[in-house]
Amino acid sequence: MRNKGTLRQILLITDGCSNQGEDPIAMAALANEQGIAVNVIGVLNENAPEYHRQGLKEVEEIAMAGGGISQVVYTKQLAQTVKMVTQKAMAQTIKGVVNAELQQILGSQSSMEDLPPDKRGEVIEVVDEMGETMNLEILVLIDASGSMEDKMLTVQESLLDLSISLNSRIGDNEFALYVFPGKRTEAEELLSWSSKLESIGKTFSKISLGGITPTGPAIKEAIAAFGRKRSSKRRFLSDDAPGYSNESGL
Repeated sequence: MRNKGTLRQILLITDGCSNQGEDPIAMAALANEQGIAVNVIGVLNENAPEYHRQGLKEVEEIAMAGGGISQVVYTKQLAQTVKMVTQKAMAQTIKGVVNAELQQILGSQSSMEDLPPDKRGEVIEVVDEMGETMNLEILVLIDASGSMEDKMLTVQESLLDLSISLNSRIGDNEFALYVFPGKRTEAEELLSWSSKLESIGKTFSKISLGGITPTGPAIKEAIAAFGRKRSSKRRFLSDDAPGYSNESGL
């Protein structure tokens, strides 16, 4: 079965513009180059001022550079959106891998959409199966600036909901959780790599809200965290597609 390999995602949850450190769009592009998809959820209050809405344009630009998915939502929609963005990004990445293989077999101009309907259906089944069986690593980056204070409980509930929904998959799931800014650094690890997020309540109680929004440095630290994880297990990324690592010959 074609189930080996790992999908790697950064899931950035923020409510505003970065304002310190490296350009987050450039950092997202760097992550993409290293096989890590960057997905971004911009969170708005219902009464958010217009300048804040304008600032969330950065959300789309970061995700575009990171080869991922972006979505701007109101706080009350967050739980559903976190699952949707994660699953949609998985499907997009797997589709990219499959299209790359089709191009090798059928020529550079071929893609899934070019196949006859019956063959396309078979390929879609493969994509769906891979979405269930491939391993998934998600590093969640949470904006902990002061304006996020009234959103943190919803963020916590959304991530628990995501963990529960993904645990029904056949493939392994691993999560890590970082906030920015940290107490002493621009990005701080709150939860190291784990297969479950049940302890997230205790983790969130440690978050100290306030300060700047160093989104670029936070993405840079997330890339480094993936690098440390790969080094510890002697894993190497494939260049096949953003967010995908072929570790056993997919």
